[in-house]
Amino acid sequence: MSTTAPSSPAFRDGELRQIVSRARHIAENVSLVVLGKNEAIRAAVVTLLAGGHLIVEDYPGVGKTLLAKALARSVDCTFARIQFTPDLLPSDVTGVSVFNQQTSAFEFRPGPIFADIVLADEINRASPKTQASLLECMEEQQATIDNVTRPIAAPFMVIATQNPIEYEGTYALPEAQLDRFMMRLSLGYPSASAEEDILLAQTSGDGLADLGPVIDVQEVCRMQRAVSRVTLAPQLRAYIVRLVTATRESREVYLGASPRAGIALARAAQALAMLSGRDYVVPQDVKDLAVRVLSHRLILAPDAGAYTQDAESLVARILDAVPVPRTD
Repeated sequence: MSTTAPSSPAFRDGELRQIVSRARHIAENVSLVVLGKNEAIRAAVVTLLAGGHLIVEDYPGVGKTLLAKALARSVDCTFARIQFTPDLLPSDVTGVSVFNQQTSAFEFRPGPIFADIVLADEINRASPKTQASLLECMEEQQATIDNVTRPIAAPFMVIATQNPIEYEGTYALPEAQLDRFMMRLSLGYPSASAEEDILLAQTSGDGLADLGPVIDVQEVCRMQRAVSRVTLAPQLRAYIVRLVTATRESREVYLGASPRAGIALARAAQALAMLSGRDYVVPQDVKDLAVRVLSHRLILAPDAGAYTQDAESLVARILDAVPVPRTD
């Protein structure tokens, strides 16, 4: 497996180094308050650079909301938190037109979705009707209210959280909703040493309150555009297609990954390559991200339990089975 760089560089001298430095600065800033979770932070930053959306699924109290807030505070941007509840209405998310008696006209009051980074906290507690209000926003970066389509300014990122074990009073996210999240990640419980550091940090002050931005929205937009210039060799495009196709052909899968999943994996691999200081993607970039990008989009067959326990292990076995291309 070769990692040879392409002959024609995609970035000017020093440009990539400057972008990488700024991107890593975001991750370092978040790690000041989200302790011992460098891989999860890196995945969140990759999602931001790739222009995608992130779903964090894990147990209560492990830092899901803290990760979203820290990432938002690290960027000088608008931030909105939506607490999803069963009585939340679509208009509470997207906004509503209100009649102004002084002007005798309706005025649009934008909802919290018109922010740069939106925390959709406990997203599976809202009704399917309210969840559906996010579909257009997340895919097309716009919202249609009262037959008027209103664009959502870039950068735009939805970070959703949910509890994987609490089902009372919740509504499972439909496949169309899950497919709009570029990545799903879990933080997990911290190590003993990291948990000691967390106890010290949380009992000696509020680190999140002291966290300041290290980059502005214009820089984020420039970095997102730069991701598109990272070289993805034809062999790697074909490799991604083979991985996605393998999920559809597996007898253990009822619903495989969509073409949107392949696009998300390619885009995320470009962002990871750039964060790693390269202007070209290598096969390991794809392998490092495949489980997080593909597994939440799969629905296992009813009898899949005879072969596999979960979608993550299935994707891992597909990675082992599909030949890795050479990129000479």
